[in-house]
Amino acid sequence: MGDTVPDDAVTHVLGIDSGGSGVRVAVARADAPGVRSAGAPADAPGSSAEQPPAWSSPLTWSSSTPAAVGDRGIDAESLLARVLPAARELLREAGARHLGAVCVGAAGMATLGDDLRARLPDALADAFGVRRLALAADAVTAYAGALGQRPGAVVAAGTGLIALGAVPEGFVGGLGGTDGESAADGVSRTDGPGDAHGASGTDATATGGDIRRATGGWRRADGWGHLLGDCGGGAWIGRAGLETAMRAYDGRDGGSKPLLARLEAVFGPATGLPGRLYPRPDRPAVLASFAPEVGRCAREDPVAEAILRAAARHIAEAAEAVCPRLESSEVALTGGLFRMGAPLLTPVREELAARLPGVRVTEAAGDPLDGALCVAAALAADGLRLPRDPALLSIV
Repeated sequence: MGDTVPDDAVTHVLGIDSGGSGVRVAVARADAPGVRSAGAPADAPGSSAEQPPAWSSPLTWSSSTPAAVGDRGIDAESLLARVLPAARELLREAGARHLGAVCVGAAGMATLGDDLRARLPDALADAFGVRRLALAADAVTAYAGALGQRPGAVVAAGTGLIALGAVPEGFVGGLGGTDGESAADGVSRTDGPGDAHGASGTDATATGGDIRRATGGWRRADGWGHLLGDCGGGAWIGRAGLETAMRAYDGRDGGSKPLLARLEAVFGPATGLPGRLYPRPDRPAVLASFAPEVGRCAREDPVAEAILRAAARHIAEAAEAVCPRLESSEVALTGGLFRMGAPLLTPVREELAARLPGVRVTEAAGDPLDGALCVAAALAADGLRLPRDPALLSIV
């Protein structure tokens, strides 16, 4: 008897990523050969904690136009009008006859997702007959794309910055860290539901020796936008760089002449910058566009270097706030900001090593679209262990 699985017996999954830079759709086999099952524990037979989830050439579609936002938040009708035809074509190309699950990850799902939660389940069920749907914040799909279902923290940094930490449900592992969380009764705890991070929290209780059983939960830090937070993100770095450039223009202490030169090369005369910047509805993106200039100057300009070191401290603080204190925890860095390379990554790694000794820092295995596929495949296999949360990850 051969090992070939008939095409009509193969289960496929659908992932949708709706973010600030556009909408993407992907279809993949739920049992992609040569790839560790997204729902399997990292230490399961035939898998490796060192081998993150990946996908064997999923079929993809993308649009650079972001989803529309209206009075009810993200507009489900406009999103479906683009996503459904694209998904049908991808499923046809894949020869998919069974769609096991769908995961929709969307920027703003937590606060702007009411229309999506109300309309997507019936619409996707009618279109594809699928009865398993995960609705996730883009930070969750970024986490899943970076770490799969392993415990740890993900810092997603682009124009903004958010850190998300998790312990998968039912995870059993060794307790790590010496940050004073261990209580006299042998129980290690973090904040519970309703904590200051606005997520469900995690805790760990002793099961014998130094082995602790961790309950599932999310912890969030920052992601509050460029006026209230996003500290260390692209807009934060860009704004700090422009401020020091204007200080140099004025002749004040703390100014940077190299950054002033880059400001005028990019935006024109310094005196005209306020008029070009303040009226813009996309101010965060404009500020973030200057972050690479700070990175280029940092190699020779101590002021620019100090900005990136301050950003690195903010990034490490966010990771420290959400990372579970488990021996197997990892921190993954994802997002376009880290393409700046060594000028930012070197101080970030130094700060993380100081704040989270023993925690492995790793590159993200994939992006939020990969994460949507990871969640959908785990859901299709009844193996989804990422914590449920009404705002961050809900299952329909």
